[in-house]
Amino acid sequence: MNDNNNLQFRGTYIKREDFDGGKVLSVEERPVFEYQWSTGIAISRYFKGLKEGKLIGSECGKCGRKVIPPRIFCEWCFAPMQRFIELQDTGTIITFSICYIATDASRLKEPQIPAVIAIDGTTNDEMGILHLVSEVDPNEVKIGMRVKAVWKKESERTGAITDIKYFKPLK
Repeated sequence: MNDNNNLQFRGTYIKREDFDGGKVLSVEERPVFEYQWSTGIAISRYFKGLKEGKLIGSECGKCGRKVIPPRIFCEWCFAPMQRFIELQDTGTIITFSICYIATDASRLKEPQIPAVIAIDGTTNDEMGILHLVSEVDPNEVKIGMRVKAVWKKESERTGAITDIKYFKPLK
């Protein structure tokens, strides 16, 4: 590695014990086959943060852009995003839907409210994370509504976006 302005991510050799110990790859079992994938540098840090009850983004050292989920390069100026940052678990709804159909196509009596939430501390508020909004009357949800993450108990977290149960309105 060179100075911070020329930081480069180099490949790392993966050892058999890394696979067997679950350090490098995640395993998803399916009835017919099994597959594994590497989450990479930035998303691995994001998932680790979720398990710790934190939202992790990255910051560009050249243009100052701050994004979630983190990336290893900036899409605006193409510089390496060398720094991971902890963000607040609050944000603003930038779009949403009132949904009476579940993911299995069954009808819901009570609607789900998927929303894109611009997380506080990020630079670009036309991007955000997709998650559910709850603890609110569907008729009162609106673009611009301020929300806060509701986390699973620490003992229940697995390092996935579902470690956040949902977002609820800030009062």
